Amino acid sequence: MIKNTKQTIGIIGGGQLGQMMAIAAQYMGHKVITLDPNPNCSAAKVSDELIVAPYDDVENLLRLAYACDVITYEFENVSAKALHEIEGCVRIPQGIRLLEITQNRRFEKEFLTNEAKVNVAPWQLVDSAEKLPETVTRKQVLKTTTGGYDGHGQVVLNADKDLSAAKSLTELSECVLEDFIAFEREISVIISGNGHEYVVFPLAENEHRENILHQTISPARISAEITENAYKIATSIAEKLELSGVLCVEMFLTADGQIYVNELAPRPHNSGHFTIEACDFNQFDLHIKGILGEDLPEPKLLKPAIMLNVLGQHVEAVKKLNHEHADWHQHDYGKADAKHNRKMGHVTILTNDFDQTINEIKATKIWD
Repeated sequence: MIKNTKQTIGIIGGGQLGQMMAIAAQYMGHKVITLDPNPNCSAAKVSDELIVAPYDDVENLLRLAYACDVITYEFENVSAKALHEIEGCVRIPQGIRLLEITQNRRFEKEFLTNEAKVNVAPWQLVDSAEKLPETVTRKQVLKTTTGGYDGHGQVVLNADKDLSAAKSLTELSECVLEDFIAFEREISVIISGNGHEYVVFPLAENEHRENILHQTISPARISAEITENAYKIATSIAEKLELSGVLCVEMFLTADGQIYVNELAPRPHNSGHFTIEACDFNQFDLHIKGILGEDLPEPKLLKPAIMLNVLGQHVEAVKKLNHEHADWHQHDYGKADAKHNRKMGHVTILTNDFDQTINEIKATKIWD
C-alpha cells in the first residue's frame, strides 16, 4: 500500500507571496488553508479554505494549527508570541527563532556577526537620543529595530541637519545606527533548505527606487568568484539556522569585491520572482518542498531574466504590454486598490541580451 504523502499546509498571510506559495502547493496536490484578515486577499481564490482573522489571533491560529500538518508564514509581520502559543500543536518548520531574528534588526545583526560570522556594515545600538553622534562625520543610516520596511522607520544622516529627525526616531523606538556602505551593486541569494541540505538559486542583481525593489536581473552581472562567495555566505547562514523553506539573503557588493550582508527575509522574496519562468523549479516550489522536509533538486537557470515590479502607478500603462510585448510574462496579484507604490504585480522578461531588453523596457516609458 502506497502511503499518502499529500498534506494540509497552513499559510499565515494571504498576500502575493502566500498566493504563490498556495499555487505551488496546489500543483503538488496538497491542501491549503490560509489565515489573513482580508477576506479578499490575493491567496483567497487559490486556497481550499480561508480563515479571516488577524495574524495574532491565537484562537484562530489554533484553529489553523489543528486543521494542518504544517504551518508556514509569508512575511515577518506575524506575531512570534502568538506562534509560541500554537507550536505544541503543529509543525512550524521555518521556526519561530528565525522569525524573531528577522523581526528585530538588533537580533539580526547580532546573529549575523556572532553566530554566522559574516560581514555586516559597522553598527551600534541606539536606545536613546544621547547615543546619537553630536555631529555627522560620515554617512550613516538610523533604523528602528522593529517595524520598518520599504524605507519606513529610517533616517539617513548626511549632515547635522538630519540629527533632528534622527532624535525624533529614537524617541519612538530602539534603533540601530549603521555606517553607509558605498556599494557598487545590490545582490541577493535565494536559498532553500530542508533542515539538513541546502540549494541556491541563480544570483540576483537588484535595483531599488524609493526603497522599493524596482528591477531584478539574473544571473547577476558579476564574476564567478564573487558569485561563489555570495553562495558560501548564504549557505553558512542557512546552516546556522538549520533552514527549512526559503530564505533571502540581501547583500551589498562594493567596487573592490567585498560583500556585506544587509538583511534577511525568512521566506520567498520579491527578488526571486524571476525563478517562476526562468528556472526549472521556482522559489515557491522549493519553499513548499523544504518545509515538508523533501529532497531538494538543485534549481537550474533555463534562461536569463529581468523582473520588474508593477506598482499602483504602473497598472494602467502595463496593460498595453499584452499587445506590444506579448512574450513578456505578466503577473497580476488580484489586488483591488492600485495605490501609489503598492505592489500590484510583476513582469518577467526572458532574454539572451540584457542591454537590448533594458532598452526595450526604457522604450515603453512605463517605469521612467
